[in-house]
Amino acid sequence: MSDLMKVIIGITIPFFGTTLGAAMVFLMKDELNVRLQKALLGFASGVMIAASVWSLLIPAIDMAESAGDIAWLPALVGFLAGIFFLLLLDMIIPHLHMGSDSPEGRPSGITKSMLLVLAVTLHNIPEGMAVGVVMAGMLSGESVITTAGAFALAIGIAIQNFPEGAIISMPIVGTGFSKKKAFGYGFLSGVVEPVAAVVTILLTSMISSVLPYMLAFAAGAMIYVVIEELIPEAQAGEHSNIGTIGAALGFALMMVLDVALG
Repeated sequence: MSDLMKVIIGITIPFFGTTLGAAMVFLMKDELNVRLQKALLGFASGVMIAASVWSLLIPAIDMAESAGDIAWLPALVGFLAGIFFLLLLDMIIPHLHMGSDSPEGRPSGITKSMLLVLAVTLHNIPEGMAVGVVMAGMLSGESVITTAGAFALAIGIAIQNFPEGAIISMPIVGTGFSKKKAFGYGFLSGVVEPVAAVVTILLTSMISSVLPYMLAFAAGAMIYVVIEELIPEAQAGEHSNIGTIGAALGFALMMVLDVALG
């Protein structure tokens, strides 16, 4: 299989997960049970935390060390840059978190359903960047990022994208939209992932020395999403322990995928 085909498949896998999850709107009559939502949100948190550590930060440190640079510097700079990048997007892009009636970002006249879609789209950006940067690492021939490791990250993100697709599509039906339109919104929220992946690959390929920084940048962006959105939603109200268990399972699964396949 050519490198180009590997990249195309790799950046498509997470998008497929979101699309498949959004398609659940045609099979389900009601919104997901609150406890199930908490479990799935926690699961997504665990996957993203583990992916940030094993697939992004550790390779960034290893690359810097093998290049004779200060091992922790690219990881630190890139991680904090990713955090502040998502903070900036969070402040600018209007969006609405699930279970909230107060939109965040700049004031706008956008409908509630679209604000929900924008919230998911916002945190799909770092996921796309993460897949893009490991694919760039794979293409660069860096020994710390193998083809199996890159695909392990893509598969892990796709697994946690599946419930996210369902979680975003079902509430949109509740706002009065048809199931077809709700699926369309869920589908569109995932389009940003392959786009972000392609942009990241192009940027990284121009300056190969920036790869460790970009790995850590994607990690910081994903951790921001976890702390700002996923964990608070999984822990809100009763049955917060369900979200905690989901996070533990998600973390364990992603860790095993990365170590076993990487």
